[in-house]
Amino acid sequence: MGKVTGFLEFQRETIGRRPVAERMNDWFEVYQPLPEDKTKLQGARCMDCGVPFCHTGCPLTNLIPDWNDLAYRGRWKEAIRALHATNNFPEFTSRICPAPCEAACVLGINEPPVSIKTIERAIIDHAWQEGWIKPETPTERTGKRVAVVGSGPAGLAAAQQLARAGHLVTVFEKADRIGGLLRYGIPDFKMEKHHIDRRMEQMKAEGVTFKTNAHIGVDISVKDLRKEFHAVLLAGGAEAPRDLKVPGRQLKGIHFAMEYLPLNNKRNAGDTVPEENWISAEGKNVIIIGGGDTGADCLGTSHRHKAKSIRQFEIMPMPPAERAGSTPWPLWPLMMREESSHEEGGQRHWAILTTEFVGDADGNVRALKAVKVGPAPKFEPIPGSEEEFAADLVLLAMGFVGPVKNGLIEQLGVELDNRGNVKADENYMTSVPGVFTAGDMRRGQSLVVWAMAEGRKAAEGIGEYLKE
Repeated sequence: MGKVTGFLEFQRETIGRRPVAERMNDWFEVYQPLPEDKTKLQGARCMDCGVPFCHTGCPLTNLIPDWNDLAYRGRWKEAIRALHATNNFPEFTSRICPAPCEAACVLGINEPPVSIKTIERAIIDHAWQEGWIKPETPTERTGKRVAVVGSGPAGLAAAQQLARAGHLVTVFEKADRIGGLLRYGIPDFKMEKHHIDRRMEQMKAEGVTFKTNAHIGVDISVKDLRKEFHAVLLAGGAEAPRDLKVPGRQLKGIHFAMEYLPLNNKRNAGDTVPEENWISAEGKNVIIIGGGDTGADCLGTSHRHKAKSIRQFEIMPMPPAERAGSTPWPLWPLMMREESSHEEGGQRHWAILTTEFVGDADGNVRALKAVKVGPAPKFEPIPGSEEEFAADLVLLAMGFVGPVKNGLIEQLGVELDNRGNVKADENYMTSVPGVFTAGDMRRGQSLVVWAMAEGRKAAEGIGEYLKE
């Protein structure tokens, strides 16, 4: 490394966040980039550890020490080449990935880990600003046609890899814009959508065709798709939400997170959302059920709607402030995390279970009943801990149970695993020859880096299949 004693000399610094009072009044990204000179010093903290566990902490196996060193030296053009060697879209991961690489950083054993995510974002932002990111077109085309169903991170990563290998790739997306949950799920305050649009332009120049409002298995028959393409990749995600089947679930004002969040993306994009379809938290007592990232996204969105009060429920107990002993380095640590949305306000409730929704005379939710519970896996109710909370809007953000089965999956007849995900072999091919799968549709609800890693690996599998 360029500065072998850097980890002893410099303290960890990360990307900042705009003031709460400012950012709660807009939908722009909350981040404030670290100045270039400070970013270079963060690169110097990478400690030439011999065995860089950050490589395996990241599902993309990013060459992290290489580009940390290049950033420290100010060799940004070489740094983006090293970063792009394993990661198609660093502008996505550096904004919305929780950075398992940092959890696996060797320095993190006894010091704050290297600010990998901050350095990654600096490299990719620098590359865009300098105009270094250009289309990478193949020298020749194979003539093989590949359909990618789904335009989330798995589908986009696979499509780009396949197009660069010379195949003729068409991405089908059932929504009206490309991006999957990146577009309609991730709030703009975490990732503005021009990042997707820039990559789309690059991919179009590389030969990728995008088709929106194209719902395979509904608008377009699976039979026609199989007939037109030599291979098909299923990358439609795990969109079936986990429901909460308790008394009163039918009341108005109770919505899945993915009914609520996309509407804001649409309005921010300039679309008109009819008032009868709009879900607003303005002036309401909001309860978010689910303590993960999606719940935090609902929290930040509700803040910007100017909710009266917001509570976030989580069935698990409150995690410790520091890494729990049950998750030692280099495992992903169980510990308290505070997203930007939590800085903005709201109350977090731990070890709590909703038992009933209470309605008014017009069939609207007005409250919910909950009880404190013991530890997993039984979550036994604690007698005498019952409580009722005012609630005009309830958002269910408890995760997803797998891909939607009706339509595409049923018509293809692909085999499912014991968790209800699409089953695939080591080359990511399903039980139907020529049909592959990747991302959340194959592995279940997961991280953006896992989706992209799977998309890249599935592209390799498809490439080998098309050689036969």
